[in-house]
Amino acid sequence: MKNDNQTMDRAIPAIEQRKRKLKKAAMWAGGFVAVLGIAAWLGTQMMTTVERKSLIISEVDRGTIDVSVSATGRIVPAFEEIIVSPISSQILEVYAHSGDSVDVGTPLLRLDLQSAETDYAKALDELEIKRQQMAQLKANTETQLSDRKMQIEVEEMKLAGLEAQLRNELYLDSLGSGTRDRVRQAETALKTAQLQLNQLRQQYANEQKVKQADLRMQQLQNGIFEKGLNEKRRTLDDAKIRSPRRATLTYINTDIGSTVGAGQKIAVVSDLSHFKAECEISDSHSERVRVGGAVILKIGKERLTGIINTVTPLSQSGAITFTALPDNMSHPRLRSGLRAEVFVITSIKDDVLRIRNGSFYSGPGDYTLFVMKDNLLLPREVKLGECNYDYIEVLSGLEQGEQVVVNDMSKYKGKEKLKVKK
Repeated sequence: MKNDNQTMDRAIPAIEQRKRKLKKAAMWAGGFVAVLGIAAWLGTQMMTTVERKSLIISEVDRGTIDVSVSATGRIVPAFEEIIVSPISSQILEVYAHSGDSVDVGTPLLRLDLQSAETDYAKALDELEIKRQQMAQLKANTETQLSDRKMQIEVEEMKLAGLEAQLRNELYLDSLGSGTRDRVRQAETALKTAQLQLNQLRQQYANEQKVKQADLRMQQLQNGIFEKGLNEKRRTLDDAKIRSPRRATLTYINTDIGSTVGAGQKIAVVSDLSHFKAECEISDSHSERVRVGGAVILKIGKERLTGIINTVTPLSQSGAITFTALPDNMSHPRLRSGLRAEVFVITSIKDDVLRIRNGSFYSGPGDYTLFVMKDNLLLPREVKLGECNYDYIEVLSGLEQGEQVVVNDMSKYKGKEKLKVKK
C-alpha cells in the first residue's frame, strides 16, 4: 500500500507538462483560425457582388487623344432649295408629288397667271408709248438744234458781209472818198453782229446741254421701266413652277384651289445623294468652333470625319449653330433626318495615359473609379483631364496596365470593395 501511494504522489515530469500545454495551445489556435476562416467566409458571402458581364472594363494605356467637345447634329440634304410663289395667286394644277425624282425644268405645279399676264401686257403697251415719246423727243431736239445752227450760219454770213463793208469804208476813207461817220456806222454794225453771233452760239451750246440732259433723263426713266418689265417677265416665268435642279421633290403644296401669297413656300427640292449635318453646341464652346475645323460625326457605330463649313455666331437659348460637311458626303450611312453625335476637335495630345470614354464622365475633374484586382473591385480617387469620343485623359491615380470600370457605378458609391461574379 505504501508503494502504491508513493506512485500516485510522484510528480509529473516537466517534459510531459510542456507537451500538454503545447497541445492545449494548438487546440486553441486551431479554433481561433477556424473562427477567422468562418468569419472571412461569411464576409465574402455577405460582400456586394456584381456580374462581370454588366461591367465595361478599360485597361489604362498610353497613346494619343484628339481632344474634342461634343455637340448634337441632324443629317440634312447638303443641297436643298425652297421654291416660293413669286406672286399672290391660286394653285390650279399639281404635276408632281413628294418623293418624285425631278430634272431641271420638270413642271411641278401651275398657278393662275391671268392677272399677272394682263399687267404684263399693259406694261408692254406703256413701254411702247415711252419709246415713241423718246423718238419724238429726239426728233424735236434735232429740229430745234438744227434751226439754231442755221441761225448761227446766217449770222456768220451777215458778219462776213459787215466785215467786208467795214474794209471798204476804211479803204474809201483812206482815199478821201468816204467819211468817218460811215466808218463808225460800219464798225458799230459789225460789233453788234458779233455780239448777236456770240449770243446765238451760247444759246446753241446751252440748248445742246439741256436737250442732252432731257434725253438722258428720258433714257434713264425708260431703262428703269424696262428693268421693271423684265422683272415682271421673269416673275411670270418663275410663276410657271419648274424644278431648278436635278433632285428629289421632298415637299409640294398639293392643295389645288388654295391661295398662296408672294414669298410663300410651295415646294422643296433636295439632293438626297449628298448630305451635311446641322449642329448645335453650347455657346460656352463658341471660341472652339471655327470654319475649317475638324469634326467627327458619330451615327450609331459609324464614325465619319468632316470639317466645319459655316458658323452662326449669334447665340440662341445658350447655344450656337454650325454646319459640318462629311468628307464623304454620299456615305451610305447618311440619311436625311438622322441624329448624330458630333465631336469638334480642338487639340491633339500625344503620349498621355488614357482610358476608354464612359457614361460616368461629365468633364475634367476628380472621380472615384473602381479598379479591378483579382476578382475584386476597389474604389480609387482618380483625376481625369480632357477627352474625345473614344478616350479620357488620366492625370493621376492610375497606372498603365491597370483595369478600370468605365460604366456608371454611382449606385455603389461608398462601397469599400465589390466582388466580381463571373
